[in-house]
Amino acid sequence: MTWLNRYRLKLYLENSIWILPVLAALMAIVVVRIIDRFERYEGWRSLIRPETAQTVLATMTASLFTFIVFVASVLLIAMQLASAQLSPRIIGFIFRDRVTRYSLTLFVFCFSFSIAALARIGDTVPSITTRVAAYSGVVSLAAFLYLIDHVGRKLRPSGALSVVGAAGRSVIEHVYPRLLDGSAAPSSSSLQPASEAEAAAAAPDDARADVAAARVIVCDRDGVVLAFDFAGLAAFAQRSNCVVELVPRVGEFVASGEPLFRLHYGTGSGTGGDADAATDDVLRRSVALGQERTLEQDPAFAFRIIVDVASKALSPAINDPTTAVLAIDQIHRLLRDIGRRYLDDDRVCDASGAVRLIYRTPGWDDFVHLAITEIRLFGGGSIQVARRLRAMLDNLIQVLPPARTEVLKQELGLLNRFTARLFAEPEDRALATCADLQGVGARH
Repeated sequence: MTWLNRYRLKLYLENSIWILPVLAALMAIVVVRIIDRFERYEGWRSLIRPETAQTVLATMTASLFTFIVFVASVLLIAMQLASAQLSPRIIGFIFRDRVTRYSLTLFVFCFSFSIAALARIGDTVPSITTRVAAYSGVVSLAAFLYLIDHVGRKLRPSGALSVVGAAGRSVIEHVYPRLLDGSAAPSSSSLQPASEAEAAAAAPDDARADVAAARVIVCDRDGVVLAFDFAGLAAFAQRSNCVVELVPRVGEFVASGEPLFRLHYGTGSGTGGDADAATDDVLRRSVALGQERTLEQDPAFAFRIIVDVASKALSPAINDPTTAVLAIDQIHRLLRDIGRRYLDDDRVCDASGAVRLIYRTPGWDDFVHLAITEIRLFGGGSIQVARRLRAMLDNLIQVLPPARTEVLKQELGLLNRFTARLFAEPEDRALATCADLQGVGARH
């Protein structure tokens, strides 16, 4: 199975809510048959009257079906609320919610088990099968009550933003594992992200600039770049003795016919060697395209979702600056985390130090502008948002390394000028220029 097929299968399984319930229904039927055969072999039968058992199981089966309908309704309501009040990009997290998926799986299993058990009640009542079906209804009731509590917490803006923030931090740790102080050990692979000095020394005849001499591989369909086979592309380049350049960034839309790869060869080598045997389709299968961005290799997408939530909350139609403050809380933590990490310089070297793979990633300035600019423009007139942004910038300037603070100081200057222009009254301007982690709470 190729990397692309594995990635597509993994992505489909993570975002599909029907697979586990269907498997649970089949498993329930198999389990009932196994238990029933064992009971018949042992001759075990319950003393409960068949009419009583049928009434109890029929009532429980109807209740379990109601639970299933409820979960489906919750998903639809959650998608509507998420799209209308937060952001349409939150919907993917709803389908990945484990509590909802496992609850639905449990309900379907118990429902199928109860129906199969009910069908086996005749003149006698199977003892173990009936008891398991009855107790599974009690377990489903407990799960149902827990699901109501869980959904009530997750549908709130704070819960949804916390989920996105946690996912963003996980992706940041995966994509940028090395801290600026070098305390995090790099991967043991022979294919390593190059430092700026190593990349400059090892780059073959400025592969970036020699675009005209490169062999261009175009995209064969439209889509957003979701992820790419980092190790596979670097290994291909090493085998082919060339430099592979991935043209679009992860998260960018690529139209059919646009450049997807550029292959750079050494001076005078043309396209000879092992590279002639590689087809364009081999490289195309190293990039996953889809309809919308995913978080797996795209930390900027976490910022994009949170900023979208804050922007919608600051729109005149909703006018909810407190939700924007909750969004800034998550942005603050993400910026503090990514600001302490070594951001890849877009090049991967092999064991000999030769550059093999070139790809583009956002820089620190890109993350800062993405996280702050729109919120400042849309919410700079809110005292809550202005004070919370200022508190975030002041804190990041204090805790991050000096190399990261220049753009933060520029953003703080923009915020000062923005505040001075929007707040005409000196008292309001004085309030807006105070740093406050709560928005409007206590000065810092």
